[in-house]
Amino acid sequence: MPSQVTNYQCPDCMAPLRYDGASGMLKCDYCGKEHTPESIEQYYHHQLQEAEQAAVDAVAAEAAAAAAGHHDADYSSDEVWDAEQEGMKIYQCPSCGAQLICDTTTAATSCPYCGNPSVIPGQFHGILRPDYILPFRLSKDDAVSALKQYYKGKLLLSRKFSDENHLQEIKGIYVPFWLFDGRAVADIHYRATRVMSARHGDEMVTTTDYFDVRRAGSVSFTRIPADGSQKMPDDLMDSIEPFDFTELKPFSSAYMPGFFADIYDVGDRESFERARKRGTHSAEQIIDSTVTGYSSVSPTRKQVQMYREKTSYALLPVWMLSTRWNGNNYIFAMNGQTGKFIGDLPVSKGRYFAWMGAIAAPLAALLAILLR
Repeated sequence: MPSQVTNYQCPDCMAPLRYDGASGMLKCDYCGKEHTPESIEQYYHHQLQEAEQAAVDAVAAEAAAAAAGHHDADYSSDEVWDAEQEGMKIYQCPSCGAQLICDTTTAATSCPYCGNPSVIPGQFHGILRPDYILPFRLSKDDAVSALKQYYKGKLLLSRKFSDENHLQEIKGIYVPFWLFDGRAVADIHYRATRVMSARHGDEMVTTTDYFDVRRAGSVSFTRIPADGSQKMPDDLMDSIEPFDFTELKPFSSAYMPGFFADIYDVGDRESFERARKRGTHSAEQIIDSTVTGYSSVSPTRKQVQMYREKTSYALLPVWMLSTRWNGNNYIFAMNGQTGKFIGDLPVSKGRYFAWMGAIAAPLAALLAILLR
């Protein structure tokens, strides 16, 4: 039997609701009413509890069936069995009854038949329930405008790409992130020199003094982010930072209607390795900045350890945009809170060589003058 899905609907007219980041309200496009996330969460409280309990019961039933060496009869159809074999899950849209086939990490989506936003509360039970959610502030129109602005000033970008480019897909996704609090303890030794020159009569005397310098201390970090999704390119997720974590909200699925969401499939231990590298690198830079007043400084021995003190699990807002041009895929990402935008663009060979020629011509002329 397909797992339970919740559609957040307007209590006044039962039309679909969507979360509007600009107002921080859930809006009904049919009757125009607005609702706070808190009121909608309370309105659907019992339904969400039932969905989460259904998910827990389903997991227990599957475990019992596996232990007994057989599968539940509800999964006997070829369609469902094939989906399960491919690591997919099947849900049923409560609005139109259509089957929604999603991968195992999907937590919020939309029905491809009726378009209703669908949240899968059962994905958030137990350890999969996030501690926080950072609501979207920027809209799809903001993301499209940011992409057009991103094209401007790119001298090597083909004009045809800008003129003919059509977005294939744009999604607002709540991406799972681990947030790490920690402390880096550093003990670093340096070889430093101080060079001084002074004139004595007709001679210039240069004196070089050598120093052994040591710095030891600790640096504390709060909420170093590392995404917990295999789908998301780590370089893109790192590049759209920072997020303003003062706007974090206690987790509620009422912020999700109208957006997609995933649960983590990269655990906190694996993700901490990325946070550890970032923390130790930052600590080294901070310690290095304290060694001043010398002509040269070079480290001779470094001992930097990063200790994890607290871990939080949060869903952070990201707009993902993709397009295809000349047989290649191009992916862009935008921070759904701050608007920071990043992505790869194709390089026009014609513009590249024209630009190089424009630089080379005056340089050649200058060189010819200097060599006369």
